[in-house]
Amino acid sequence: MGNEAIARGVLEADARIITGYPGTPSSEVIMTLMSLASRLGIYVEWAVNERVAFEIAFGAALAGVRAMATMKAPGLNVATDPIFSSAYSGVNGGLVVLVADDPGPHTTQTEQDSRWYGPLIKLPIIEPSSPQEAKDFTVMAFELSEKYSLPFILRTTTRVNHSSANVVLGPIRKRHYSIKYVREPERFIRASMEWNRRRHKWLNEVLAKVEEDLDHDERLFSIEGRGEKLIVTAGVCYLHVKQVLENNFRDWGSSFTLVKLGLIYPFPKRPLKSLLSRKKFREVIVVEELDPYIEKEIKILLGDLSISLPVIGKLNGFFPLEGEYSPEVIERVLLGKGKSFEETVQAPRRPPPMCPGCPHRATYLALLQALRLERYRKEDVPIVGDIGCYALSVQPPLEAIWNEHSMGASISIAMGLKAAGIEKPVIATIGDSTLYHSGITSLIEAAHKNVDMLVVVLDNETVAMTGHQETPAYAMTLTGRRTTPIPIEGLIEGLKIKWVKVVDPYNFEEAVRVFREALKQKGLRVVISRHKCVILAKEFRGEVQVDYSLCTNCLTCIRATGCPAFAYSDNRVVIQEDLCNGCGLCTYFCPHKALRVVS
Repeated sequence: MGNEAIARGVLEADARIITGYPGTPSSEVIMTLMSLASRLGIYVEWAVNERVAFEIAFGAALAGVRAMATMKAPGLNVATDPIFSSAYSGVNGGLVVLVADDPGPHTTQTEQDSRWYGPLIKLPIIEPSSPQEAKDFTVMAFELSEKYSLPFILRTTTRVNHSSANVVLGPIRKRHYSIKYVREPERFIRASMEWNRRRHKWLNEVLAKVEEDLDHDERLFSIEGRGEKLIVTAGVCYLHVKQVLENNFRDWGSSFTLVKLGLIYPFPKRPLKSLLSRKKFREVIVVEELDPYIEKEIKILLGDLSISLPVIGKLNGFFPLEGEYSPEVIERVLLGKGKSFEETVQAPRRPPPMCPGCPHRATYLALLQALRLERYRKEDVPIVGDIGCYALSVQPPLEAIWNEHSMGASISIAMGLKAAGIEKPVIATIGDSTLYHSGITSLIEAAHKNVDMLVVVLDNETVAMTGHQETPAYAMTLTGRRTTPIPIEGLIEGLKIKWVKVVDPYNFEEAVRVFREALKQKGLRVVISRHKCVILAKEFRGEVQVDYSLCTNCLTCIRATGCPAFAYSDNRVVIQEDLCNGCGLCTYFCPHKALRVVS
């Protein structure tokens, strides 16, 4: 897959420090390298968040060592502050920031287009279109980063990260590193405004040099065909366009000229201006996912050249502004059939459920049960969610959380609701890894101000949704490195929060009791609901059986829990033995006691 190709590129470039935070579609890069870390003597670790990951990689690059930080698109937002400053400082060793965008989106809260960060931060961005280029561009990014003493951003999208293809490998050559870090205050200290102005000037000069050198690099700017219709594209859209052209035209090059961009920022203005000036085109078709980034640059170039050409793209409605593109989306426009519309019949949506036996299901059911027993209406008590598996509680039948915004935001948003004057209880629910990532600062604020709210930490002892990576509570990393575990209780104890309880959500009645007690208290309360992720634990507690002499087919078990292990077949409730792990949660909800766990 593309991420494995990027990992191979890291090895071919002999990068020694690779850090990141788990996030689909970028996670497999580090997961692939972790299996090789000890054998190859490289440092590969998950960091507590993307900012920390970047700063570790940046520090290594200051010492002259090639380093990479990996993250998905929202993670770039988390890391932006130090990345901005790194542009002024520059680096000594090659530093590559892998940012994986998610058109669709498939697994991300927004369809963020990270290309805009290039001109905003003033760091070069290159974008591969295939697994082969993903590997090659990774090697190139390290080389260019060292040549220009600037961090380079390698921007990918889900289809490049997760597609598979044959890749021609290059040699893995070990480099001789001279590890040193020389004190250069003007370069590395941002406290002086005079120094900052000088470094800004330096940065602008380097970017101009990058554009001058790379805009004619055939790896980053290629032209195919000779036709009067100019297509400009980048990334995976290039492969889609080629597929459409090759499937519909015997000699597509006589009708179309196809330009593929690999250099996204600085934008390759010079070769495009040259092409537009020397050849008369009938129209320009811009094919890109997400925002009209390239399209706007093309329009600026045409204006500078005083060339009047129709530009077919997003701004005039020919291509959608949102969603992932497919060859079918592109085909309609390229064949001159008008605007692009999805005409295929869409399969029914199947939202991802919580796994059978998921402890988060038990936590939310216990919390909702406690609210009912304390005579609160579900619609009166805001439950603010966060990023993680537990966000699936938004779906029926739980329909628990009201809000799920960004990593670590649940506690702060709940604080804002209380500050606004919400009198009923306000509950923030946050996972263990998300608390470590960025929720801890919000919890510090809530503890310092003693906000009257309930914080529920759903601790499944792993970063589950992205592939079961370790948290700071682990005593050993996935590469076998021994660490100092940082338990959640220790963090909370240091914040002097007075009301703290730990429950096992599998002990359902006890969990309900603790939540009821928490709802009666005032001030800041924390409940840690802890049970290891059922997939990670490979836990089998027994088999839930249906006593059909008692079962009335009321379907309460299905409607209350939504557990995927239940099915309705031949006019009766059945339990799929290959899915059920015997957690027994459903036995609490059967009004006829027709369910039992058999060891």
